[in-house]
Amino acid sequence: MLWRQNTLTQDASRFMNATFAGNFSSDNSESCAAVTACSRSELFSHLNVIIEQRQLTPNFQPIVSMANGGIFAYEGLIRGPSNSALHSPLSLFRAAAQFGLLPELERLCRQVTLEAFVRLKLVGKLFLNVSPVCLLDANFKNGETLDFMAMLGLEPHRVVIELTENQPTYDYSLLFEAVRHYRSMGFEIAIDDLGEGFSSLRLWFELNSEYVKIDQHFIQNINQDPIKLQFVRSIQQIAENSGTQIIAEGIETHAECMIVKDLDIALGQGYFIARPNANPATMVSTGAANSLQQNGIAVYPRRTAIIQKNLAALKLLTPIVPVTPGTDNDEVYRRFHQDAALESLPVVEHNVPIGIICRNRLIDAFARPYWRELYGKKACTLFMDAAPLVVDKNINLQELSNAVVSAGQRHLSNGFIITDRGQYLGMGTGHELMREITQLQITAARYANPLTLLPGNVPIDEHIDRLLESRIDFCVGYCDLDAFKPFNDIYGYRKGDEVIQLTGMLLAQMCDLERDFLGHIGGDDFIILFQSADWELRCREMLGKFTHAISHIFRPIHREQGGYYSIDRKGKQVFHSLITLSIGAVLIAPGVFTSHHEIASVATAAKRQAKRIAGNSLFIERRNYGIHYPDRIGAIR
Repeated sequence: MLWRQNTLTQDASRFMNATFAGNFSSDNSESCAAVTACSRSELFSHLNVIIEQRQLTPNFQPIVSMANGGIFAYEGLIRGPSNSALHSPLSLFRAAAQFGLLPELERLCRQVTLEAFVRLKLVGKLFLNVSPVCLLDANFKNGETLDFMAMLGLEPHRVVIELTENQPTYDYSLLFEAVRHYRSMGFEIAIDDLGEGFSSLRLWFELNSEYVKIDQHFIQNINQDPIKLQFVRSIQQIAENSGTQIIAEGIETHAECMIVKDLDIALGQGYFIARPNANPATMVSTGAANSLQQNGIAVYPRRTAIIQKNLAALKLLTPIVPVTPGTDNDEVYRRFHQDAALESLPVVEHNVPIGIICRNRLIDAFARPYWRELYGKKACTLFMDAAPLVVDKNINLQELSNAVVSAGQRHLSNGFIITDRGQYLGMGTGHELMREITQLQITAARYANPLTLLPGNVPIDEHIDRLLESRIDFCVGYCDLDAFKPFNDIYGYRKGDEVIQLTGMLLAQMCDLERDFLGHIGGDDFIILFQSADWELRCREMLGKFTHAISHIFRPIHREQGGYYSIDRKGKQVFHSLITLSIGAVLIAPGVFTSHHEIASVATAAKRQAKRIAGNSLFIERRNYGIHYPDRIGAIR
């Protein structure tokens, strides 16, 4: 981050723990140890020298378009003198907080960052981190920074004020007025680290910022964590409905980059794309460029978008004793004071809901001088939202989620009223709705095959539909074990399970699991949705390795015979070959098929053809499905 400041010095330790996390961790411990070793007077003197002699170095990290890899903006990141106890921003700002020099340090950070941005002739916008407290500072508000930018020839529309959440409470009305003031000058607004602090969601709602940065915690390992994936998808959906652009921070791997791109998030930032530098990169890293240009979709961690239709809003019901339109504001304030968990109060007249009173709105109003004395005895409808979201108890959670998003962001924090045929029942909250939907997503992710833990039919169908919607080439490989039933009859179901598990592990080893989706349809049937260009080579290697991997399963005599005898249903002794693996492959071109049902049909036909070939075999469907390829049918022994 450019800088993180807290002008209220009474809780400097909490400030230190809450800021700079992850951005400068490599040298934090050494710098903090160095600061501890310095005497207080030495530290004060050193800090004064840094400020007086402007001994700060701004680094810049690109923020890029996930669609094309072009640099959209740079974020400034500040460092103290190298080989100094105050090199890291963590130590630098802790010292400034201790000695009451934060305003001077903040001002210097802004100046050197703006100067360097102009001097380096960087393209795009500059994201300039500013705390809400600083934004309300008289010097900042009276145009000091704007005058400095004018002197540098930098237009306000190229600067994004990035609000950092260093304190839990703000005067939102004053902050809104300040933001409106800066927007009128041409600045844009960004909310930093969404999800890190508890008031960032409200900041987003109150300020309607142009950009929101998702905290790096939710991006790191998103390719392995279905909860993080669902959180980011939910935030992206809200952003699309509110006209906000999302920035994913902390992208550090190819897999994370592909997931972020696949979610249609507009902008990205992180070490995988480009590292911060005093002379920053003017293009993304080679690895990032290849990832962003790669044709295809990401393989999501185990999850599914299916939400059970039989779960309704009634599951979220919290009975809350409502107030009437005649209840005064003092009584409403008392209710909120008595119950810290109560976020909203419904206003009900003759058992029909007419509005909602939000805790934040009332308490913020009563915090103003004399407002409680003026309005405490007046009717609570003065602070009531007269257009609440009211839903029937039988609405399913998917429909409720869509209604909350469509109705407006305030309903996420205000909550919604649940009724039975128009009669008041109770309240539900946006938090509980999101929690329940997320839990359903995770529960649905468990619809994996219990034997192999590979995704089952629902995730398979969903991934096929995503491939079709993305209009990309892919290959379907339908894998089936031959002569499995006789083996199961002779060796028993436990050995049969062992063979199925072994097959699943072998197929997984031969797939690129960032690009190729492996699912277990059921029994001894598997499906692979290949995006890897070398899919045919992978299939042939699977067949070759299968023979070797399964050989230890059979008894020596059966290996020598190449099979075993069993009694069929007619009582006759029949010889059966050892288990082999057949793969039917179909290449799919964009626009040829429209649903997973059609894909399943052609894949099943290809598998049948493969099973007609003796031994471990690969059959590639030769009919023209939009892609021309040579005729290849073969058995691997």
